[in-house]
Amino acid sequence: MDYELGVIGGGNMAEAILGAAVRSGFLSADNIVVADVAAQRREKLTKELGLTCVETNDAPAACPRVLLAVKPQVMGEMLDAEAKKIRDDALVISIAAGLSTAFFDGKLNGRGRIVRVMPNTPMLVGQGASAVSGGPRATKDDVAWTRKLFTCGGGLEVEVDESLMDAVTCVSGSGPAYFFYFIEAMIQAGVEEGLTPQDALKLATQTCAGAAELLAETGEEPAELRRRVTSPGGTTQRAIETMDAKGVKDHIIAALHACAQRSRELGA
Repeated sequence: MDYELGVIGGGNMAEAILGAAVRSGFLSADNIVVADVAAQRREKLTKELGLTCVETNDAPAACPRVLLAVKPQVMGEMLDAEAKKIRDDALVISIAAGLSTAFFDGKLNGRGRIVRVMPNTPMLVGQGASAVSGGPRATKDDVAWTRKLFTCGGGLEVEVDESLMDAVTCVSGSGPAYFFYFIEAMIQAGVEEGLTPQDALKLATQTCAGAAELLAETGEEPAELRRRVTSPGGTTQRAIETMDAKGVKDHIIAALHACAQRSRELGA
């Protein structure tokens, strides 16, 4: 059978992308083949999305469009083994953090039209944020199709110069983890103040979801919205002053810079 899209690597991010594509009708499950070494992942994708899943990379690599979704640390080894199976005219899409389109061009020996994407896991619920960069031989149609793939279930995408991909990684690619980390702290504090874990989770989740929606809908600067919540001498001011005194913002910024640096190291 001829498949429209072949996927090498069936992990969580691939599941989010393919789930959105199938549920939105952008792609039919019958037109997708996924390779993953883990039987559990193959079974999950087949059961939940109706995808054809295989253990080896031969079928996905031969497709006219190929999504490379293995971890950056093993991408080079995988391509060394599979590059010759990829068609000269294939659209090759990578979601590997830190790995440049030049890296893929070298590994593929000039095969394929290469597009690089940095998505994030909220694609699972139609709220992903992705950045797209066209690489060697990629056409406008290639980039347009890729942008549709990453927004067909909702969310947003931006097209950026590839030199900005490490910055994208530290802001949105890894960004959901920072949010969950902050939610963990809010829940812990709420429980220590007497809330049940369940109520603390509900309140923290809705508060952050509502705040994000307010920011998106009003178009106001975050600093202005924070100012409106922070009454002089009030409870919020005390919390913000404490965070400033502890250098919380500086530590967060430093952490994001470290994330971007790790992205650069992966591509070195």
